Amino acid sequence: MNWLLEPWTHGFMRDALAAGLAAGVACGVLGVFVVFRRMAFVGEAMSHTTLPGLVIAQAKGFNLIAGALASNLVTALGIAVLSSRTSRRRGIRDDAAIGVVFTGMFALGVVLTARIGSWRDLSHLLLGNLLSVAQGDLLFMVCAAVLVLAVVVALFKEMELASYDPTYADLIGIRSQRLHALLLVLIALAVVSGVQVVGVVLTSALLVTPAATAALLTRRMIPMLWISVVTATVAVVGGLLLSYHASLPSGATIVLMAALLFIAVWVWRRTQRG
Repeated sequence: MNWLLEPWTHGFMRDALAAGLAAGVACGVLGVFVVFRRMAFVGEAMSHTTLPGLVIAQAKGFNLIAGALASNLVTALGIAVLSSRTSRRRGIRDDAAIGVVFTGMFALGVVLTARIGSWRDLSHLLLGNLLSVAQGDLLFMVCAAVLVLAVVVALFKEMELASYDPTYADLIGIRSQRLHALLLVLIALAVVSGVQVVGVVLTSALLVTPAATAALLTRRMIPMLWISVVTATVAVVGGLLLSYHASLPSGATIVLMAALLFIAVWVWRRTQRG
């Protein structure tokens, strides 16, 4: 019992837990729509395209969260425009649009790093810095999670239908393309939250792995949402406990815990079918 409770007597661990849960819930909920729509590459793109904003913010002394959010909103807008129906009719496929924006923004981040920073200076951004999260960043992460949940609850039926059948959604008056753009903006918010928790390199895992675990257990949207959030929560709590007692990097340990949960469920499903 002491092994479980003693870490939370420290203020930095309580802040890390709150930040991790906020990011985990936001990523867990949106990850279900990402998996349903087969948009896992978007999570990878969003996590890496925070780099230009982070580099500029650090070099100019701006808030890192603001820099990352600005960079991701540019990415979301670019993907939304290039993957619109007008662009698709001109021969630009969704994966090509994402690839162009992803590689272009990440390359810009690398160039900016070479010009005004160094990889050593940015190591805490690439790998996360959860145990030293600032109060302002924590407030942003909680507000982002609340906003994500509020939008999903308010528009759940529309987002669910647009995920299953966007063509039918358009026929009955639901603007699936606008919902797609809104989803990209929400993913941008969630990814920025995740950068503080697990870093640029691993954020896509926090977005995709809990939802992929849920997809192994059910194909119904609402149960998937609950299972994804619970999986993300277990990964955050378990990862923080393990990182504290074993002196491991908190972000990587959280992602490793999520991956182990996925493997455990996958093995269980295989044995059930056998």
